[in-house]
Amino acid sequence: MTDFRPVLLAATAYGAAAEAALAARLAQRPIDREQRAAHGFAWVATTVAALDAVLEWCESGQGANPLDAKIATLAFAEGIGQLVGGLPMGQNEMFRPADLGIGAAARTLADACSDLLDAEHAAVRAEVAAALADGDWPSETLHDADLDAIRDQFRRFTDAEIVPHAHGWHLANTLIPDATVQAMADLGTFGVCIPEAFGGLGLSKLVMCIVTEELSRGWIGAGSLGTRSEIAGELIAMGGTDAQKADWLPRIASGDVLPTAVFTEPDVGSDLGSLQTRARRDTDGGWVIDGAKTWITHAARSDLMTLLARTVPDAKGYAGLSMLLVPKPRGTEAVPFPAAGMSGSEIEVLGYRGMREYALQFDAMIAPADALLGGVEGQGFKQLMRTFEGARIQTAARAVGVARRALELGLNYALGRKQFGQAIINFPRVADKLAMSLVDFVTARELSYAAARAKDSGKRCDIEAGMAKLLAARAAWSNADASLQIHGGNGYALEYEISRVLCDARILNIFEGAAEIQAQVIARGLVERRN
Repeated sequence: MTDFRPVLLAATAYGAAAEAALAARLAQRPIDREQRAAHGFAWVATTVAALDAVLEWCESGQGANPLDAKIATLAFAEGIGQLVGGLPMGQNEMFRPADLGIGAAARTLADACSDLLDAEHAAVRAEVAAALADGDWPSETLHDADLDAIRDQFRRFTDAEIVPHAHGWHLANTLIPDATVQAMADLGTFGVCIPEAFGGLGLSKLVMCIVTEELSRGWIGAGSLGTRSEIAGELIAMGGTDAQKADWLPRIASGDVLPTAVFTEPDVGSDLGSLQTRARRDTDGGWVIDGAKTWITHAARSDLMTLLARTVPDAKGYAGLSMLLVPKPRGTEAVPFPAAGMSGSEIEVLGYRGMREYALQFDAMIAPADALLGGVEGQGFKQLMRTFEGARIQTAARAVGVARRALELGLNYALGRKQFGQAIINFPRVADKLAMSLVDFVTARELSYAAARAKDSGKRCDIEAGMAKLLAARAAWSNADASLQIHGGNGYALEYEISRVLCDARILNIFEGAAEIQAQVIARGLVERRN
């Protein structure tokens, strides 16, 4: 295997030069005036971190699978090529070294990696595609028998219970069946990270990634069912009173209680400090909630709302926000919102179905006196921020699962579709799409795992989580788009699964913090660390 350590060192030095250039700019102007430079730097840093994760993965296999080295070669060739030539921040936005005034550093990187950049990699791409055609995949072992067994268990469940039905559920815009939700609960899906003392499995964020990835490979809706349990469980475990933990955590872990996250408002996306939904104490000590929320996933079938509201009206911005644990009766198809003081309407969406999205209205809805998370007011934003790392890592894992499914569909179609007397996988432009989709999938997977390990180590990892989500969301969309292109006109037909996967992939760049928000978090965080 080629020694990529010197290449990684050169890329790291380039990243440091980009960081220094951005820091100099931000000393003169606020980051919002330097968004292109800042977000471009975030992509540079993410690319370098991804190459590091790929190299760690490849070296951990010690050459046991020859396909791994080929994946690493293509990942480094493409990653370095983008660093020196242009990084895609969006479909029509390219970050180039000149945007940060680091052309000289880019030329130094290109010179240090000239052998890699000047090499012809067509043969490597063809070999990777041929390996896929033969049923070979790169290594996925985590070098832990228990972790590998968990992956195998959830993969078998997904293949049997999710994959055969997901497209039909999507086309019918139906909720994931209760029986499937119960089967997921029986596997421990909703209590992966909840402590054993409260009925959960007490496992790591890395396990959460594996579970989410495999379920999302079947359908993003299945993988996302656990997101609200992850958020609610972490909110309560980290910030709840002893009574709140004892009451809610065992029921969330068992799947008896399905939570929903109620944060976003009609005119408020990422600017949570501008939330207007109010909650005030009533004469009996309970809470009276008034306001509107939107893009609330799984709101009708949920039993518990983690609801962010303004309880201190005189406090501006984040200081007046509190987190409430608001129980509600589970809705039905006929009566989706039976709770007094609460109504809602479905938001019809392109994809990401199975739980449904809603706009909610609260008109003097009553929450119990003990609804305030932790029993303290004004801490809601801080409490929520502590969950963002885990939620974004889980979203990255969802994207990894979607990226893999898109690749699987493209591969299967390319093997079966014949044109001009042969399977279309034999045409280089089709084979190249598959090879690079595999590279992007592995790269996103390994960066997500690296973020999960950082979280499990107990360190602050908002930057690592943001990087994982940023890259994985791009990989999911790119793989879905490439797979649909391989399908040709058939990919545009609703009957083909890839049409759903494309719609599902698109949301990943938006929810749990849009790509632009992730880039801002990464850039600001790294520059602050520098200081």
